[in-house]
Amino acid sequence: MGQKNRTRVSELLLLGFSEDPELQPLIFGLFLFMYLMAVAGNLLIILATISDSHLHTPMYFFLSNLSFVDFCFISTTVPKILVNIQNQTKAITYEGCIIQIYFFLFFVGLDNFLLTVMAYDRFVAICHPLHYMVIMNRRLCGLLVLVCLITSLLNSLLQIFMVLCLSFCTNLEIPHFFCEPNQLVHLACSDTFLNDIVMNCVAAILGGGALSGILYSYSKIVSSIHAISSTQGRYKAFSTCVSHLSVVSLFYCTILGVYLSSSVTQNSHSSATASVMYSVVTPMLNPFIYSLRNKDIKSALKRLLEKEIIKLSIVFG
Repeated sequence: MGQKNRTRVSELLLLGFSEDPELQPLIFGLFLFMYLMAVAGNLLIILATISDSHLHTPMYFFLSNLSFVDFCFISTTVPKILVNIQNQTKAITYEGCIIQIYFFLFFVGLDNFLLTVMAYDRFVAICHPLHYMVIMNRRLCGLLVLVCLITSLLNSLLQIFMVLCLSFCTNLEIPHFFCEPNQLVHLACSDTFLNDIVMNCVAAILGGGALSGILYSYSKIVSSIHAISSTQGRYKAFSTCVSHLSVVSLFYCTILGVYLSSSVTQNSHSSATASVMYSVVTPMLNPFIYSLRNKDIKSALKRLLEKEIIKLSIVFG
């Protein structure tokens, strides 16, 4: 009997937010809207930074990488939600769940590290403006992105290996809209003590280390801004950081809110709803936060739009 209950699972159920059939079209429409907005916004940022020579700088190089990661991040979870609602099913294969967890961890880690690298970029730009282009050269920028990729890759592989070592009972139901790693681990039949230790240590080292790097960078930035004598100079220096600060606050506040609330309450549906903030809403809002407060991005998007209009007018002329 014990052996039967520990057979390898082939399918899991994602319970999502609500089983009410009347709410499914509303949930489908909401997620489809957010996904299309995220895809359009992030792709526009990438196209603008690639097509406009004025944006071929370290800051926009990191921004285009962040936009690509956000596009991939939201594409890891939302399409499966839309397919399940459309097909009126909650099923996901075990292999599909493992793949989703891997890419989820990979891209959320990349988001985390890129935000730290962008904070360092702003630190160099404001605290060492005369040496900015020398320090933030192409080689260093490429190396920083490569380190982010490798670190995220190793973290994802480690955590996936830990999950694969677990044995699961049959009839697994995940009270979430995607295969959230913590939720899946705690459904295992085998002992999860080592998994919990690894997850908490990785979160403390990588997440805490990245956040500490951001806070350190901005402590130095604030000190440098205070040293600027003119009010206009202070405003100009601070305005270059506002968009990044907004994105950092949105990303970390939503993640911390989800995991702190989940440790206090056992309401999984509330945790799933809160997880929408950092896994769907944040990737959707990031390109708009950067474009609305950034004159260079708005000018690049305007020039890109004008070029496309001219091309269309020639084609249909």
